Amino acid sequence: MSALTIYPENNSQTVLQQTEDAEAITQALADVGVRFERWDASASLTAETSPDDILAAYRTQIEALQEAEGYVTVDTISLASDNPMKDELRQKFLSEHTHSEDEVRFFVRGEGMFYLHLEDKVYKVHCCKDDLISVPANAKHWFDMGPNPDFTAIRLFNNPDGWVANYTGDEIAEVFPKFDG
Repeated sequence: MSALTIYPENNSQTVLQQTEDAEAITQALADVGVRFERWDASASLTAETSPDDILAAYRTQIEALQEAEGYVTVDTISLASDNPMKDELRQKFLSEHTHSEDEVRFFVRGEGMFYLHLEDKVYKVHCCKDDLISVPANAKHWFDMGPNPDFTAIRLFNNPDGWVANYTGDEIAEVFPKFDG
């Protein structure tokens, strides 16, 4: 289930707000410029569903988002717990970073945790099947897929080069609880 936990940036033990209510999550994130939505597929999807079939199942929502936000590249990414590179891939996203464009992810299946370091707070967003999150360009954040990742996500980009991180060098991600999914 989707969830949001908000902490002060200087204390990972103090919870300022915690909710699993989709409307409350959407509103709290909108207040800091982050898009959060729930989408429904037009077809039943599994881990074996092809990327083309996944994109076809969400074609209407993808095209609306592309038109509204100007995203030019759309693809899918899947990661399974038996991937021999899973630990290396997890580490790549665990350090705080920014992007020069929005980071848009829609979870077709599975789950992951986005941590957004905005203003003087950290927003821990548990994203799962049917969740879309759009982290604004230049927003400090990190992502944890957990020690046994098992997810498929649709990614949308403004830049055809795709995912390019600018690491902040801040060690804040080290003091917040990791995703054990």
